[in-house]
Amino acid sequence: MRKIQLLLVVLLTTLISQAQPNGAGIKFVDTAHDFGRFKEEAGPQSYKFEFENTGTSDLLISRVTASCGCTSPEWTKHPIKPGEKGYVEVTYDPRNRPNKFKKTVAVYTNTQPSVHVLIIEGDVIPRELTLEEVYRFDAGDGVRFKSNHLPFTDIQHGKKKITVMEIINTSDKPVTIGFDRVPEHLSLTTKPVTLGPGAKGIIEGTYDAGKINDWGYVNHLIRIIRNGETINNLYFVVSANLVEDFSSWTKEELENAPVFDIENTRFDFGEIKQREKADVEFEFKNSGKSDLIIRKVRSSCGCTTVTPANTTIKPGESSKIMAVFDAGVRKGKQHKVITVITNDPNKSQVSLVVSGTVLEND
Repeated sequence: MRKIQLLLVVLLTTLISQAQPNGAGIKFVDTAHDFGRFKEEAGPQSYKFEFENTGTSDLLISRVTASCGCTSPEWTKHPIKPGEKGYVEVTYDPRNRPNKFKKTVAVYTNTQPSVHVLIIEGDVIPRELTLEEVYRFDAGDGVRFKSNHLPFTDIQHGKKKITVMEIINTSDKPVTIGFDRVPEHLSLTTKPVTLGPGAKGIIEGTYDAGKINDWGYVNHLIRIIRNGETINNLYFVVSANLVEDFSSWTKEELENAPVFDIENTRFDFGEIKQREKADVEFEFKNSGKSDLIIRKVRSSCGCTTVTPANTTIKPGESSKIMAVFDAGVRKGKQHKVITVITNDPNKSQVSLVVSGTVLEND
């Protein structure tokens, strides 16, 4: 009987000792903070999250990581003894980050659990932008454009699209703006042509996709004429993505459409040395009921030359898109994209990825 009682006492003592806290512990006063609304020009905002070591051994923070570069943490670096306090200070930089935000900070410790998440949030009132920030492109003689790029985005082939951009003359003299080397399918007009001192105007662009025999992303470098003089090395970029209009196709046309059937859209050429070349092949098939037309094939860089074996593929036929990657003096991991534009209404634009590693020559 005494042995049984002794065994029960030992077992109870063991359970009690296991239930007692062992090691470091951490308890934050709060784990979230709202900065509320504040002006962007107020600069970085900081909040100190205080905590206590509630354990029986030293508490150590090994690292603190923020969810973005706009948030920077500082913390107690030395070991915190049981019962002592420490902090994690989080600073948020609102510069060029207007409107609401919510960020997290992960605190890694020698406690269980080892990771603790802190949250900061707020609402940044945007500052008033300067004239130079609104009109970012300097066209000279005090004339500034909102950008040096006029994007038309998607334009259906055979149709026209108009887009505008604001400009301003910040000088005390009138300035006349025009454009040189404008292609036939594009027109650019400044309204008014002559901007008075301090006056605002617009550039109106009209893109006629019926006058250009091209597909996909196309851009043009346009020279600027200022006061009758063409300015060298000062270009205005105009871009458009020329797409096919499948919206008018009937149900019967869609059922009898071509199908660009390609199983693998990625090709890894493995390892090659500098100045070596790698041959690349993508096989595909026309699984549709009418001719598949390869309208355009282009690569993301001049290091990859692309040649389609055929541009018209009959129903049921197979073909290849062949490419050659020239390593040149490149080195390390390589990822290049080949864009294929077809008359398949479901795959009118397909991206093929060529990747591999270029080893540096001895």
